[in-house]
Amino acid sequence: MTLTLVLIRHAKSDWDDPLLDDHDRPLNARGLSDAPRIGAWLLAQGHVPGAAMVSTARRAVATWDAVVSAFAPPPPVSFHPRLYHASAGIMLDVLRRAEAPTIAMIGHNPGIGDFAARLLTTAPTHPRFDDYPTCATLVARFDAGAWADVRFGTGTATAFVTPHDLG
Repeated sequence: MTLTLVLIRHAKSDWDDPLLDDHDRPLNARGLSDAPRIGAWLLAQGHVPGAAMVSTARRAVATWDAVVSAFAPPPPVSFHPRLYHASAGIMLDVLRRAEAPTIAMIGHNPGIGDFAARLLTTAPTHPRFDDYPTCATLVARFDAGAWADVRFGTGTATAFVTPHDLG
């Protein structure tokens, strides 16, 4: 069986209010523009998730809301406090609880970039993969019977895109 992970870093957030708790930061104008374009790209490429696992941070939830606007009907979503600034190990632990064959996961750097790199047998040649910019999206496939069987170093990157790539 082939499993597919769509791994999205949250879109660009707003830093205008220095008193706002990090968890509560919203998306800025660029983030609000970039996330729906990623959703449209995913739809056009046939990478529509069957479910999503999203950090509880306001910017991650808003990213999902904008990405999912491209899909009809929207797939079910679950919100995970553990994905907020999660390490690669925690992200893998959360992913292992997934059930749908195609999962979208939205998280934060630096954990998401490390998670993406550790999941793959070979990193994409994209020049921005190593810094995993905001709204960067990796599509990776795994030959596994269940998400519980997925291990680091077993995924194959099939696509990696940033909003900048989409024009």
